[in-house]
Amino acid sequence: MAYDAALVAEIVNRVMAQCGSNTAENDTVPVGVSNRHIHLSTEHVEVLFGKDYQLTPLKELSQPGQFACKEQLTIVGPSLRPIEGVRVLGPVRSASQVEISRTDSFTLKVKPPVRESGDIKGSAPITIIGPKGVVTLKEGCIIANRHIHMSEEEGAAFGLKDGDYVTVEANGERRTTFYDVQVRVNKAFKLEMHIDTDDANAAGIGNGAKVKIVR
Repeated sequence: MAYDAALVAEIVNRVMAQCGSNTAENDTVPVGVSNRHIHLSTEHVEVLFGKDYQLTPLKELSQPGQFACKEQLTIVGPSLRPIEGVRVLGPVRSASQVEISRTDSFTLKVKPPVRESGDIKGSAPITIIGPKGVVTLKEGCIIANRHIHMSEEEGAAFGLKDGDYVTVEANGERRTTFYDVQVRVNKAFKLEMHIDTDDANAAGIGNGAKVKIVR
């Protein structure tokens, strides 16, 4: 049976192009930019706001079960230059934690390590001021590492597991490559890369931007 070689070649090229497009799309991850914020224990909620106080949800965040609260607090470091209006995020945690950017650390004159959220042992001290009281954390101030949340299904689709590290390319106004981005896989997570305001500004990207895992 006769066939048109040119037509076959065109069809093959179209299919290959489509496959390449799908692969690129599957490798893209939406971005969530994290501003400075505070996680509180139940004990410290009561110190800062009063006995039996309950945090007030303001809006849900991208990760299921996480929410921004109406409550805002002031943080102070050795410089005694306060940063006001720092948002509290819920729900409450077993230990209080303050996440800031490197730029914030210059204002506060603190030296927080770059850590995974929740890893606060040996981190920087910080003071939190509330309407009813003051909490001074001997440790608990960190700069959150760059990380990507994934569900178990999304992790499998990417061929990645919890604790892996990847390289990510951001093609924003200022093309940037992010190295050593931690992958966090959990059935409760939703696909999103979290970076702080310093990283977002450096790359010229914001919430909802798409970045690409390049391994």
